[in-house]
Order: sequence, then C-alpha cells, then structure tokens
Amino acid sequence: MLIVPEREIADLMTQKAAFDAVEQVFAAMASGDAYNFPVVREAIGHEDALYGFKGGFDRAGLTLGLKAGGYWPNNLEKRGLINHQSTVFLFDPDTGKPSAMVGGNLLTALRTAAASSVSIKHLARKDAKVIGMIGAGHQATFQLRAALEQRAFEKVIGWNYHPEMLPNLAKVAEEVGVPFEAVDLPGMDEADVIISITSAFSPSLVADHVSPGTHLACMGTDTKGKQEVEAGLLARASVFTDEVAQSISIGEAQHAIAEGLIRESDIAQLGAVINGSHPGRTSDDQITLFDGTGVGLQDLAVAAAVVDLAVERGVAVEVDF
Repeated sequence: MLIVPEREIADLMTQKAAFDAVEQVFAAMASGDAYNFPVVREAIGHEDALYGFKGGFDRAGLTLGLKAGGYWPNNLEKRGLINHQSTVFLFDPDTGKPSAMVGGNLLTALRTAAASSVSIKHLARKDAKVIGMIGAGHQATFQLRAALEQRAFEKVIGWNYHPEMLPNLAKVAEEVGVPFEAVDLPGMDEADVIISITSAFSPSLVADHVSPGTHLACMGTDTKGKQEVEAGLLARASVFTDEVAQSISIGEAQHAIAEGLIRESDIAQLGAVINGSHPGRTSDDQITLFDGTGVGLQDLAVAAAVVDLAVERGVAVEVDF
C-alpha cells in the first residue's frame, strides 16, 4: 500500500489539476460511469465534532475508495490545527485490497474550491464582473482563488459573521490586483457571482439580496440541518448540484424540498451541463444556483491524481499491508 502524507500534498496537487479532476468526475457521474455511496455524517458527542464517510466508484477511472473525516470546530483555537480533518483511502477495484492512504486536508480544500469553480465556468454569465463572498474562513480563501480564474472579475465584495476575518479575502484579492470591499448582506445585490462557504444552521442570504442573472455557489451545507441561503431563493433559481440525492437530504435543497417550494425533479446535475445534455444557463436574467454538497468521488479523483504524481516523483511511501 502507498502512503502520501499530508506534508507532500502542497507540492503535488495544483488548483488546475484539482479543477480538471472534479470536472471529469461530474461528467462521469452524469453519464452513469461513476456513482457515490450513501454518506455517513454524524455528531459524535465529543468536541462538538461532526465525523463521517464519503465514498464511491468511478468505473471509467477504476477508482474505488472513501474519505473519512469531518469538522472539529475547536481545533484552531485549542490546538492550532485546521478545523477540517480528513484522510482518503483508495482500494484496488479488482481485488478489494487497499492501494493507498492519502492526506485529505488540503485535497478537500482544493476539490471543494474546484467544484464551485467548475460551476462558475459552466453557469455564470460570461460578462460577470463582481464576485461576492459569504464567509471568510480558511476554505473561503481557496474558493476565491479558484473562482478568480474563471472570469475577468473587477471587484470582490465580502461579508462574514465575524467581520474581523474579512482581511483573509482582501489579501487574496490583493494578490491578483482586484479591489476588495466589505459589504452588508443587502450589498450582495451588486454581485454577479456569489459563493457562500459557512457552517451555518440558519440562512444569511435571502432572495432580496440576489439580483437577476446572478450565479450562486452554495458550498457550506453538507449536513442535515445546515443552511446558508433562504429556501425561497432556490424557488427563484435554476438549481444544479453535484449529487441530487445528497442535495435533497443534506444539501441546501433539503429546506426548499421540505417546504414544498421545489421538487427533486427541479434539480439538475452540473455534470449534465458539462456533458451537453442540459442547456445550463439559458438567459442573462436567470438566477442559477449550484448546491455543492461535496461528493466522495471528488475526493477519490484528486487523491488518485496525487498518488500518480507521488509515485512519479518518488515521494510515495510504500508499506506492506
């Protein structure tokens, strides 16, 4: 079995490689060549942590495995560790034997950012100029870096529950020479693209904060009960997702479904847009919303790519198992 430690990931996986892997996986899911297993995600009753498993199988890429991990909200303050912790395990689909164990923390950040970036590429208006960020934590910086590559954005606006964290976003914007402005939530109506990346259990963004033609990528809701945007916003939007089953059960759509505002049949796979079997955005006034719940196949795709690079560069550790 090969081991690729967390410390090696930064030198192996690029933002571009993560984008390509995630885009390919979305397409494979929509064409039926790859599927995810049901998600297990639970509060463990210790350290306020959420822990779970996401897995799947990609027939086209012959990638089988799972990611184990979750969210420890006290890590940063108590231990100086990031709150999200995870490890990816890959298995040989021909024999079932474990083939690799890969550090999943940076990979999770990169693949989550890649997912919203893929949605911007395929659903945002081509003339989008202002990008809005809701959330300014560790993951938000990855989201913004990836998103800024998809359109010629001229301004970044941001809002966070804790305003003292907004300099995290300002720093990323400054890196690429784009001005940053802190706004209140109604000010989000200036944005052509909005990314929400919080761990909230009550909505911050409401329908009145969103202008016609906006594309939203809702990336923080991945557990039953979580919610970043008003359910009525999904009723106004054309809704896309990574995995419909997850969207209606643990994603942003769970609330709109529960309130009877949309039906499961109203939600389309982003992969269908990538494959060309769904038209995606059809007008400049249309609001599009990507419900990014985070699927195991994303983790497996980026982990498999990392393993190949680690072997090529001689940094994978081989152990008997």
